[in-house]
Amino acid sequence: MLRTRAKYHLGQIVRHKKYPFRGVIFDVDPEFANTEEWYEAIPEDVRPVKDQPFYHLLAENDQSYYVAYVSEQNLVADYSGEPVGHPDIDDLFGPLTDGAYPLHFQLN
Repeated sequence: MLRTRAKYHLGQIVRHKKYPFRGVIFDVDPEFANTEEWYEAIPEDVRPVKDQPFYHLLAENDQSYYVAYVSEQNLVADYSGEPVGHPDIDDLFGPLTDGAYPLHFQLN
């Protein structure tokens, strides 16, 4: 049985290590759970391994807001204290508190 522990948590703000975007984690997969087509579209020289946590982010960059799916190896914690401006944050989270967003609801 695979037992993977996620490094980051729901509501935490993270940044991508290589690309200029940041976001709030709203879901975590213990290992890769997207399509093979999505995975194969990543250039082989930067393709992450599948047996690690993957995070769903409400993401933003200088041009737009979107949802991103990112491997743990490509993320770092964002300790800037700056809020994320994604318009869907208020649907899932309360106000930014101590550098993270608290969930509006209890998960099972």
